[in-house]
Amino acid sequence: MQVSVTQLPGRDGAALTVRSWLPDGVSALGDASQDAGPLPRAIIQVAHGMAEHSARYGRFAEAAVARGHAVVAHDHRGHGASAHDGLLGHVADSGGWDLVLADLEEVLDVVLRTWPGVPVVLMGHSWGSFLVRLAAARRGADLAGMIVLGTGGDPGAVGVVGQALGALTVRVRGARATSPGLDRLVFARYNAGLRPRRTRFDWLSRDPQEVDAYLSDPWCGFVSSAAFYRDLAGGVRDVARPQVVEATPSTLPVLVMSGDRDPVGARGRGPREVARAYRRAGSGDVSLRLHRGARHELLNESNREEVTAEILDWVDART
Repeated sequence: MQVSVTQLPGRDGAALTVRSWLPDGVSALGDASQDAGPLPRAIIQVAHGMAEHSARYGRFAEAAVARGHAVVAHDHRGHGASAHDGLLGHVADSGGWDLVLADLEEVLDVVLRTWPGVPVVLMGHSWGSFLVRLAAARRGADLAGMIVLGTGGDPGAVGVVGQALGALTVRVRGARATSPGLDRLVFARYNAGLRPRRTRFDWLSRDPQEVDAYLSDPWCGFVSSAAFYRDLAGGVRDVARPQVVEATPSTLPVLVMSGDRDPVGARGRGPREVARAYRRAGSGDVSLRLHRGARHELLNESNREEVTAEILDWVDART
């Protein structure tokens, strides 16, 4: 397996750090010559969640590469090595959601140029799952599949309130001000009902070692900016519009996977809503999988090997 870290320019020229995990002999991301060497069976492009980074997907990538696939994942703006000037959790003063979505599409374009003709599957976790759903509506013709992990449904009134509070905080304190209050609004209730409760991130996984690894990672668990929360709330509301599902090609295979104890998906209600929306819009290949007892980070759960195998079996069957 080859592992590389490189930088690509975003839509506005901002530097994005991109990680690639490739089978031996496969040309590097950005090398479109392809004069020699094998091609990957498929490319899985990953969009990570908020307050984390792409390097956390290395374990999944190893399993994918073992089956002949390539995995490409970039650090979103304000995250991991793509965070500049020490601004972890801040994407942009304005228009951050659109910039992050454009970045995802820029990386997709490089993937398509590097390995022309190779199937590309977009996979997003949490925040990344909402971005992937929008990207599939815009670029579905370029894709062989879409996988959404830890996603949610229509936020309803909570989304309206969150967007309004984020906008108010931006006006009062500035776009780059960290917002513990908004952070609590989003996350405080997520540990509800979990016993015993050991940390404030127990809702991520049943595996305490994985929770501790998240807590000890300086690129994880930070409080984001007011502008980020404003844009997040608006973006999630946007994804819930029926037009997004209707714009997604009905021939695009869709896998919706979550834990039935994941608070982001309202313990299964959100993923069911999402899968139902695609089916009602006429999508012919929609799979829904809810893992019993699992929490938010399926790839870091106690049954992660089962989860990984299910995802890769799904990809293998469609590429």
